[in-house]
Amino acid sequence: MTPAALLALAAVLVVSPAGPYRTLGEALRDARPGDRIVVRGGEYRGAGIVVDRRVEITGEGWPVLDGGGAGTVLRITADSVVIRGLVVQGTGAVGSEDRAGIRLESVRGARVVGNRVRDAYFGIYGERARDGVISGNEVYGPGTPEGVSGNAIHCWSCEGMTIADNLATGHRDGIYLEFTDGSQVTGNRVVENLRYGLHFMFSNDCRYAGNLFRANGAGIAVMYSRRVTVDSNRFEASRGASAYGLLLKEISDSRIRDNTFLDNTVALYLENANRNAVEGNLFHGNGRAVRVLANATGNVFRDNRFEGNSFDVTTNSRSASSTFERNYWDRYRGYDLDGDGFGDVAFRPVRLFGLLVEQNDPAIILLRSPFVDLLDVAERVFPVLTPEALADARPRMRPEARP
Repeated sequence: MTPAALLALAAVLVVSPAGPYRTLGEALRDARPGDRIVVRGGEYRGAGIVVDRRVEITGEGWPVLDGGGAGTVLRITADSVVIRGLVVQGTGAVGSEDRAGIRLESVRGARVVGNRVRDAYFGIYGERARDGVISGNEVYGPGTPEGVSGNAIHCWSCEGMTIADNLATGHRDGIYLEFTDGSQVTGNRVVENLRYGLHFMFSNDCRYAGNLFRANGAGIAVMYSRRVTVDSNRFEASRGASAYGLLLKEISDSRIRDNTFLDNTVALYLENANRNAVEGNLFHGNGRAVRVLANATGNVFRDNRFEGNSFDVTTNSRSASSTFERNYWDRYRGYDLDGDGFGDVAFRPVRLFGLLVEQNDPAIILLRSPFVDLLDVAERVFPVLTPEALADARPRMRPEARP
């Protein structure tokens, strides 16, 4: 039978306070694969609704499915289910149980599109899901302490997921991915979550593009993965003693390009991160723009723009081995006699005072003192203490001169 014929046979089941179906569970019991269930405006109470056949569930007038604090509200156990236009809430919080507003369990091709999830321990939870789409949702957490708050969008052992154009706020982590390969995270607004805006581990060949991460507790942590692309995102206002815009830990063979890092305590932190390309990014108004540890090797920083940062680059060792080339540094005071747009003398972005602060954090209170200005002048005249390997041999003279 052709897809058109199947569509013609599909039924539309209507759920409303006045009937013919008064609960979603009643409609699901009568639904056949391919049917469409329309849920009209109103409030429907009850947790543990299982969607075990291929249907499309569409809300009209923002109907509310309220779990009443009794657990996961919607459990999707069939392939190719579509959920759209619902308000899902009220899972209750139990630390020993991963309750979720909408939970995908070992399914392929699910689409969770344009819903509002609020007051849920986990918002949208994917477990062993494949080729699913989570897009255009608004996920509002309770803003409670981390111990009694889950993640807004959570994927574990998934593959080929698309997480796009969602709002995630008020949860422990905005987006959490673990053992989730080949996935796309694009166009999301992830703001004011308690811990990480994005927490990502053991997930290879993923791309994060066009997202806004702002004012999350510790920032974004990308760890233990390979071949990751972080492209055209904004990392803003991650502030605190242990905060950073983006942390790369044991990440290799990846690209960090065309991102904006604005007003972070540490914008980009690399620990045991190897052979990564950091290209075309803007670092503006951060405490430390780049903190690259000595165990981060083979990384190349090229064509980036550093403006208004307290420290452009810091490191914990004079033996750091990453490479800087063709970057623009607003502190560069060199010259360009041949007019090719690049300075004729190298720029050393690691300040001597920065090395002192790495060894003794309280020394940061001297940052604006004449003593620090004197150290900077001395280091420019007699550069023997800052790492030679981190010098930019061809610094750009103008920020606009980019390929």
